[in-house]
Amino acid sequence: MKVKMILPALTEALSPFWRPIKYHLFPPLGLASIASFFDADDDIDLQDEHVERLNLDDEPDLVVIQVYITSAYRAYALADHYRRKGAYVVLGGLHVTALPEEAAQHADSIFLGPGEDTWPQFLQDFREGHPAKRYQSKIRTLVGVPPIRRDLIKRYHYLIPNSIVVSRGCPHHCDFCYKDAFYKDGKSFYMQPVDEALAEIDRLPGKHLYFLDDHLFGNTEFAAELFEGMKGMGRVWQAAGTVESVLRPGLLEKAVDAGLRSLFVGFETLNPHSLKEQHKYQNLNRDYSLAIQRLREHGVMVNGSFVYGMDNDDETVFERTVEWAVSQGIETATFHILTPYPGTLLYDRMAEQHRITNHNWDRYDTRHAVYRPMNMSVETLEAGYWRSYREFYRWSSIFRGAWTKEHAADRMRHLFYTGSWKKAEPVWDFLIRAKQVNRLLPMLETVLTSFGHHPWMQGEEEEGPLSSSLKHSL
Repeated sequence: MKVKMILPALTEALSPFWRPIKYHLFPPLGLASIASFFDADDDIDLQDEHVERLNLDDEPDLVVIQVYITSAYRAYALADHYRRKGAYVVLGGLHVTALPEEAAQHADSIFLGPGEDTWPQFLQDFREGHPAKRYQSKIRTLVGVPPIRRDLIKRYHYLIPNSIVVSRGCPHHCDFCYKDAFYKDGKSFYMQPVDEALAEIDRLPGKHLYFLDDHLFGNTEFAAELFEGMKGMGRVWQAAGTVESVLRPGLLEKAVDAGLRSLFVGFETLNPHSLKEQHKYQNLNRDYSLAIQRLREHGVMVNGSFVYGMDNDDETVFERTVEWAVSQGIETATFHILTPYPGTLLYDRMAEQHRITNHNWDRYDTRHAVYRPMNMSVETLEAGYWRSYREFYRWSSIFRGAWTKEHAADRMRHLFYTGSWKKAEPVWDFLIRAKQVNRLLPMLETVLTSFGHHPWMQGEEEEGPLSSSLKHSL
């Protein structure tokens, strides 16, 4: 059987003028995971349109397309193209699960939710000549799932080819998150067996890893066992976690010993009323500054995430947020405009209030306001979003952030890492077009390796002032 698997590109990723590095970071793991269920003699062509021009002149028997909201129109156009050519087309992913009736107009079969249980059933049905129109995931397990088909991934296209996922979903339930919509009708947080996760890690070349799990620290027992198993593997890695997980005594230490060097943390907002509004209770009554101090003392860089446009936000939220992030010495920050994705509680609430003003999915990219904010205009919200990036990544802000660090080595790393991420965008663009992005991976490994336990921490008593503060914050 001849199979074509496609990750369609967002419009921005195909711009002839500017190619952001974020679209060249990670390979399409979802499709490579699904590919593992095919037979060894099936001919599979996996293409990521973010990094390569699609070949649309081929004649596959089966076409598999992964759909995100901001690539939905492109995905539908590709699906229609291949259906006209006589191929059997299936669609799956977050957007398909959120709006199945819309997606079904462009597919022969659609997949709702994760595919570990439904994909083997579909392949059996397809080979027997009677595939169903819809497959709904209900049995949620990663036990015995075959290894990802990494041989289908063109590693040289990506800065971080060693991305990995060892769990699905998240234990929390935030109103603006797609997670509950995607994992409805079954478990919404489950893990791979630790020994299988360690085996997958062991198969990856080089030193660097990036865990794309929504919340790698979400199950303490699993995370602790995973980190213990990773000790001595010589890895340096990045991941995402919550403020609560950073403040949890013992777990961060295990992660650092296993090679953690950079953590994505969803602070989202500095306003506790906004946290309650979005049911992000895991951040309530948590000391953000203490979490950052704790990460810093363990040599872990921070990528802070912030969301604008919640109902308690007014036009002062932008300056306050950026000033706080810079004063805390956060190395990198990502800013977002609150976006009511279909299928979320936020979308339902805003639709009921008649506040959603735009259903063009291309604009659901967290850079455009597609609803009426409560305490500012759409224009103010969008302008504040762009201003936040400019202010945070000004050289003056980068230097201020660097000088919150006590030691010269940490200051230099901050200047290099933060400056390289945004100030070197023309260089990234050149490397992308020259297909040389992967050549900078050794430099990334070197920077991350230079972090970790600091010499001045050695010999400190376990019950130091930070440990004491930690107990009172939990």
